[in-house]
Amino acid sequence: MTQELIDLRTSIQEGRYADALAIVDELEGMSKQAILRNIQAYLNILLIHLVKNQIEQRLTGSWANSIRHSIREIKKLNLKDNKKSYYINQDEWENLIEEEIIEDAIANASEEVMHGKFNRSQLSAMVNKSQILTTATMLLALTYTYSPKELPAIMDDYLSQLPGGQDWIDRKN
Repeated sequence: MTQELIDLRTSIQEGRYADALAIVDELEGMSKQAILRNIQAYLNILLIHLVKNQIEQRLTGSWANSIRHSIREIKKLNLKDNKKSYYINQDEWENLIEEEIIEDAIANASEEVMHGKFNRSQLSAMVNKSQILTTATMLLALTYTYSPKELPAIMDDYLSQLPGGQDWIDRKN
């Protein structure tokens, strides 16, 4: 990015405004890609914990914290600077999760589910992907409705509905 800024300065100083605007567009694209990569990283963490929850039929405090943290971070990252629009719209999550991320999350979860008892392909065959997708999109939808201050309490209500969620709320696990 340093070279792009040098080129931008040079273009402006030399009066080559079309070149400068092209560099600005390139920088905006790079910034958006970095934000989307960060969102995908948190989405991967979210999905890993949803897979573990589904297969192990329990919810630990650590998993709940990771899910809540991922959702909060996705909310922050997804909101554009204008505070009115999003990098990923609410109706776009399903395609993003299906196409790019679910299999990576399953591969990563295979190392953790039941202490690595299943390899990636075995775990992939066991996971109800449509249920993971439904749960993830439901949790992600909360980021469009609730403020950062409201989100943790709302998340607890949703997390309590997951397998083992009530035991987690009651601190029985």
